[in-house]
Amino acid sequence: MSDLDTKARELDSADELAPLRDRFVLDETVYLDGNSLGALPVNVPDRIADVVRRQWGELRIRSWEESGWWTAPERIGDRIAPLVGAAPGQIVVGDSTSVNVFKALVAAVRMARTDGGVRTGGGAGADGGVRTDGGTGGTRDRDEILVDATTFPTDGYIARSAARMTGCTLRPVTPAEVPGALSARTAAVLLNHVDYRTGRLHDLPSLTASVHAAGAYAVWDLCHSAGALPVGLDEHGVGLAVGCTYKYLNGGPGSPAYLYVRRELQDRFDSPLPGWNSHAEPFGMRPDFEPASGAQRGRVGTPDILSMLALEAALEVWDGVPVEAVRAKSLALTDFFLECVGAYVPDGRVTSLTPVSHGERGSQVALRCADAGEVMKRLIERGVVGDFRHPDVLRFGFTPLYVGFADVERAARVLAEVLR
Repeated sequence: MSDLDTKARELDSADELAPLRDRFVLDETVYLDGNSLGALPVNVPDRIADVVRRQWGELRIRSWEESGWWTAPERIGDRIAPLVGAAPGQIVVGDSTSVNVFKALVAAVRMARTDGGVRTGGGAGADGGVRTDGGTGGTRDRDEILVDATTFPTDGYIARSAARMTGCTLRPVTPAEVPGALSARTAAVLLNHVDYRTGRLHDLPSLTASVHAAGAYAVWDLCHSAGALPVGLDEHGVGLAVGCTYKYLNGGPGSPAYLYVRRELQDRFDSPLPGWNSHAEPFGMRPDFEPASGAQRGRVGTPDILSMLALEAALEVWDGVPVEAVRAKSLALTDFFLECVGAYVPDGRVTSLTPVSHGERGSQVALRCADAGEVMKRLIERGVVGDFRHPDVLRFGFTPLYVGFADVERAARVLAEVLR
């Protein structure tokens, strides 16, 4: 038994979150791809069976009221809210991340142009709201959208389309370049909290404050942070955010995404996709559109009930689990993985793209490797599942709810054996 194997056993014995593993359907595979698709919680199959057989099969259309289908988007949004540092009533669940990015980005441009702009003093004030403090208010001259140049491709595609729709120029910049790129022309900035390729954690508080100080709106993509680390949407004055639920929130393949609209902005949130579900009188069937109040304004069409209620069941694994404890274990897991890789893997064979600093690290480790695609294929054949990102990146996601330190040691050891 190696020293690192012994250390892994000791760390697992002291891990207060270790019992949570029993809440998931797992086998002997080391599953390090929860940053792409989270594992199945054990309670989900029975819940979905009830939804299908009783709620749909017996109650049928009565379930919209008797089973709470109609209120599910806001109810489940309130389940997600504590995981991203939001008070109730600000998150609506539904549609895909891409659709919600489009809604948030176009609405951000519209608000920046028409409502007097956002806070220009930097960050959120005592009321946590938005305001104008002078000559940087809303105007048609705000004709530029900044987008994270390193973003997941779809966010870039959506940003380009939103720019065309709103008559804006799209300007790709790295997150580090955002403060210097902001101007009186900036209407909105689309940013990722964690870089999907490298696992780098960006500075949400300071970047949000900079964007607001320029009179613009920040739209945050939380796909790779929600459920892995504290986000603090309310605390840091974020106005708009979106995220998926099939990664660290374990909602299942294609589970619905969510949209966060800060309470103080909800009456000004002008969605480019108004639908009957976001109407103030959805069953009035009126030809003219009057937006609903609150988070419901972010809805569009009929909710995807089967996927949505699977997500609701999956979120029960978070009962009694503090996000701060998850973050502490995430950092311990990634630290230990880097330690094991350094000890086991031949020198020069891989290079870590993931920051060493805890303040800049999400919950994954990305290793650059010349033949990464073939290496990952061999790892999976040997029971270690991560993923590959073109052209040369091995990604390993660490979901603290079910990944243990023995998993980490085994993954690094098998990686070294494959590379040899």
